[in-house]
Amino acid sequence: MIGFGGWEMPVFYSSIVQEHLAVRQRAGVFDISHMGELIVEGPAGGAWLNAQLTNNVQKLAVGEGQYTLLLNERGGVIDDLIVYRTAPEGYLLIVNAATIEQDVAHLEQRMRLSTQSGVQFHDTSDAYGAVAVQGPRAAELFRPIGELPGRNQIRRFEWAGTTLWIARTGYTGEDGFEAFVPAHASAELWREFLALGEKYGALPCGLGARDTLRLEACLPLNGADLSPQRTPLAAGLRAFVDFTKGEFHGRGALEGELARGLTERLVAIKMTGKSPPPRAHYPLFAGAQAVGELTSGGLSPCLQVGIGLGYVAIERAKAGQSLEVDVRGRRFAATVEKKPLYRRPPC
Repeated sequence: MIGFGGWEMPVFYSSIVQEHLAVRQRAGVFDISHMGELIVEGPAGGAWLNAQLTNNVQKLAVGEGQYTLLLNERGGVIDDLIVYRTAPEGYLLIVNAATIEQDVAHLEQRMRLSTQSGVQFHDTSDAYGAVAVQGPRAAELFRPIGELPGRNQIRRFEWAGTTLWIARTGYTGEDGFEAFVPAHASAELWREFLALGEKYGALPCGLGARDTLRLEACLPLNGADLSPQRTPLAAGLRAFVDFTKGEFHGRGALEGELARGLTERLVAIKMTGKSPPPRAHYPLFAGAQAVGELTSGGLSPCLQVGIGLGYVAIERAKAGQSLEVDVRGRRFAATVEKKPLYRRPPC
């Protein structure tokens, strides 16, 4: 157990590798009650929210969701999140645990500065627990409860006298779902999913497997690969920034960066040959020249090689480039790879 975002969280239950392989081959169950749940409502809620986030929430039909980012005035990433449209005038934001207070303070400040009426904003994080099930058998596991929504969708269910919101996104590179439930029922739901998953070989999974899974899938971690000092453009997340929708907070800074030209890019790297696993903050070199730094790294249980994410000078960001990782004063060979690093079939 370790401290994480103000919570005590399990790093693993059995082992990181066992849990990682369970998700890749069968299913894994994650307690994600640490995530935050924010609600925006009202007749002007959609328009106001659209001016705070990079993606275009106006494109969402009821029951749909999208990945998006909350930026500061310099275009840096405060948080990356999923927003779901749960009603014609209602939106649910699933935010990272470590930034709940920062997100709420930022959005409340933006609301005070807004002249728009007809918007209500609520932090309901303490009222909800959540359980995620990820893996190729996740849909089968859920079948006794009902039919899962489609990818990037959310649907309301009734279970044991309790209302669940079931979403289908994930942070592992596998199919799966997230169940958001009133906090008092979260332990019971956790036990239910473990019981349903027993015949499939599902395992409870901790933070360690969550990190190795998302790293193989090249999904960025806020606070490591994403930060207030770097923009989503540098992080390779241009697809989630909609410049056609009109004004949004941080837009001017992003347009300025595009006009000047990007100087760095978040890339995936894979070690070649025998080497220690790479870690965050290890320097990256091209010959004698320092060209960047890792922001995440570790040993891939599926690829059986060291992998990582890091920012490199833009001229070194093309797949196939040869680099070296400085591991405590020793250099080890690596290459820039196309994302994601892991693709099915299962390992």
